Amino acid sequence: MNLQQLEYIVAVEKHRHFARAADASFVTQPTLSMMIQKLEDELDVKIFDRKKQPVEPTKEGEEIILRAKQVLAEVAHLKEFASELKGEITGELRLGIIPTLAPYLLPLFLKPFSQKYPQLKIYIKEMVTNDIIARLKTGDLDMGILATPVHEDQLTEHPLFYEEFFAYASKSEKLGRKKYLAPKEINIEHLWLLEEGHCLRNQVFNLCELKKQEDVADNLHYEAGSIETLINLVDKYEGVTIIPHFATLNLTPAQKENVREFAEPKPVREISLVVSKSYPRKKMLQNLKAEILTVIPFEVNQKKKSVLEI
Repeated sequence: MNLQQLEYIVAVEKHRHFARAADASFVTQPTLSMMIQKLEDELDVKIFDRKKQPVEPTKEGEEIILRAKQVLAEVAHLKEFASELKGEITGELRLGIIPTLAPYLLPLFLKPFSQKYPQLKIYIKEMVTNDIIARLKTGDLDMGILATPVHEDQLTEHPLFYEEFFAYASKSEKLGRKKYLAPKEINIEHLWLLEEGHCLRNQVFNLCELKKQEDVADNLHYEAGSIETLINLVDKYEGVTIIPHFATLNLTPAQKENVREFAEPKPVREISLVVSKSYPRKKMLQNLKAEILTVIPFEVNQKKKSVLEI
């Protein structure tokens, strides 16, 4: 068994075609096929079902390929880890971040962090939570910035801050003149939500104790792809939505009048840097965490005494 064989099975899993995988690996198809066959013989496991088109991994093959990706990711980090031992931050950083956080947090830390480490190539992708988790497990991502906990044994969470939630409501909602709002006061039939896949959607469901309902009075049903869209929908069509603290910072003075604070225990989400338990670049992790914490524009670095994590 060798690393080249692992690279070949990962290539076939990606391209679902032996010829295309061979081209991508810069070898002939017979060579790639022979090396994969030798690996299957050595492991006594059939990794691919060659009768299907496109080619598909077997159930056992999926597990082998997952482990192969993890091994290859570890090898890829070895040179970078050696540089860290000498005090250098080089190589690559592949970072995933949830869309409800990316437009607010990235502009704050990305430029100063990249300027501090000019030899580091940073690749960032906005992804929903489940995709970040999956790619952290395979090694396709080095780190993720997302709402936690995620309850994954293979991952380690490094909490950054706790971000408070607010209601953003049109004046037509008539939520009263009290300073603090109770979640039960929100009319769920007027609530604008993010589309499926966003963790913030689930957090709002938990906060408002919502059940998925198909029968509502209104004839307009829309699930937004971003927090900015939710805010614009409230401005245009009235109603109410739930937004995190970062989103309130970009509001106009007129829009800020639509923001309502929740009563205690205040709803918050924990935001963390998440890595695989085997991720070796501890200095990289510590430096990125420190950089993010220096740019947070509000007092959220420590957990408040009376909060409700959702």
